[in-house]
Amino acid sequence: MTTTTTVSAPPAAACCAPLAAAVLSDQEAAATASLFKALADPHRVRILNLLATSAEPVCVCDLVAVLGLAQPTVSHHLKKLVGGGLLTRTQRGTWAYYALEPTAMARLAAVTAPPTTDQDNGGTA
Repeated sequence: MTTTTTVSAPPAAACCAPLAAAVLSDQEAAATASLFKALADPHRVRILNLLATSAEPVCVCDLVAVLGLAQPTVSHHLKKLVGGGLLTRTQRGTWAYYALEPTAMARLAAVTAPPTTDQDNGGTA
């Protein structure tokens, strides 16, 4: 004798729930895409991480030693990050010093951060 058991599927989730995040304009999306494009290399992500953990701007010569890359290669990656708006460059004599661009980091954080709710703000808006 064979017994058949029917398992019912859980109810389907509501379709087309409204998005909680603000919609980016075309200009904002293009600017943010250029930030991500500038980060599209593991060496550039490492450079960004090194600068994010440094209290002061960092000389290109210090990055060469840490990354284990040739100076022209590090300069190429830094140029891409500056061009993408992620870093600032300051010339001090013959050396260039790099630091994070605060507004770029805020833009990246805004795109990737989950939306806040009233509970996140202690119940105040």
